[in-house]
Amino acid sequence: MGNLPAYAALDLGTNNCRLLVAVPQQPGRFRVIDAFSRIVRLGEGLGASGRLSEGAMDRAVGALKACAAKLENREVAGVRLIATEACRRAENGEEFLARVEQEAGLKLEIIDRETEARLAVAGCSSLVDRKSKGAVLFDIGGGSSELALLDLSKRNRHDLGPAMVAWTSLPMGVVTLSEKHGGGKLVTRPVFDAMVDEVAEHLQNFEGRDALAEALAEDDIHLLGTSGTVTTLAGIHLKLPRYERRLVDGIWMDSRKVEQMVQGLVDMSFEQRVQNPCIGKDRADLVLAGCAILVAIQQLWPCTRLRVADRGLREGLLTQMMNADDAWQRGPRPQQTRRADKSSGKPGGRR
Repeated sequence: MGNLPAYAALDLGTNNCRLLVAVPQQPGRFRVIDAFSRIVRLGEGLGASGRLSEGAMDRAVGALKACAAKLENREVAGVRLIATEACRRAENGEEFLARVEQEAGLKLEIIDRETEARLAVAGCSSLVDRKSKGAVLFDIGGGSSELALLDLSKRNRHDLGPAMVAWTSLPMGVVTLSEKHGGGKLVTRPVFDAMVDEVAEHLQNFEGRDALAEALAEDDIHLLGTSGTVTTLAGIHLKLPRYERRLVDGIWMDSRKVEQMVQGLVDMSFEQRVQNPCIGKDRADLVLAGCAILVAIQQLWPCTRLRVADRGLREGLLTQMMNADDAWQRGPRPQQTRRADKSSGKPGGRR
């Protein structure tokens, strides 16, 4: 690796715990040198109780301990550890993060919804079609879903931040929506339609929804989705015997084919979804809630193309840290690089 600095980003979501460690390459790109991902379902039961359950917290702490072990002796120039909707919403969210700091030695920060939307944009920026006039980027999470409307005439060369002309966060994701509509195992067509209608109602309250109306009328915008929902659909579309990120990240899908796949999933039984190698047991009860969110998005912004991103908040965190350090051109001075201070969650005071 030479003198290239390493950066680490951790995202504790409602459904997953994910870590990436990477070193900068040419501007806007980096090479992953270590990674971790585990489904923990931290938000399980949160919608009904308003609290994180003991079992869910135990699962998350176990995953975070594994992440802490990966960071234990690694020298890094920057670390950022974030928590999202489950910890934002739970009555005992702060109490849980105190337990994480005590047991795993990691200090996580709860980010707000706008920050989450901007991180998704930063993480997926290289997959936006710069020849289009606009894009609707969406991140279907476990407990919330973030959307950002991008007017590409306003972008800077390597920064899509100025292009984000409107954003919103829906208070629903695959975990919360499926739990509200029966748990996700037995999903009849009326149940699925009810989920779509609920999401659509929230989207109608999004004041910025028409920010790309002119470009949409010219069919010059596209959808860009980052979530387990769209990557699962891409794997099914490619008929993969097992999920492979390198084959999925960045592919384009025709919106009509996506609609056909969704309808096919609605017609499947829970057992059939479990047997699909790109869905499996961990996602079989959640995938249709994600599809319902996607259908509602497609109805409001009927683009002909959808691009799939197997990337998101962690990549956004890494990109922001590397941009702040101007790490693309040169590594930090030797004294800037130190071992990860897990007690603070950020070496050298980095937030």
